[in-house]
Amino acid sequence: MVIAEVRVELKKGVADPEGKNTLKALELLGFQGLKDVKTVKVFDIYLDDGGDVAKKVDEMCRRLLANPVIHNYSIKIK
Repeated sequence: MVIAEVRVELKKGVADPEGKNTLKALELLGFQGLKDVKTVKVFDIYLDDGGDVAKKVDEMCRRLLANPVIHNYSIKIK
């Protein structure tokens, strides 16, 4: 079995309201010195070790997990 870790994040310049709200909440709780908060989705995908796993996972990202207009993604095979 292989585990593919997919990290999906917003491209630079795309609004991240969840990150901004989290930053604001942390500041209201008294945390100081914060510069920014960015949201990231991480998917752990468990696959049978057969064929080109990286290619399969890349196709999953392009077809479902990430929107290429607003997201960047990275794949790490474990």
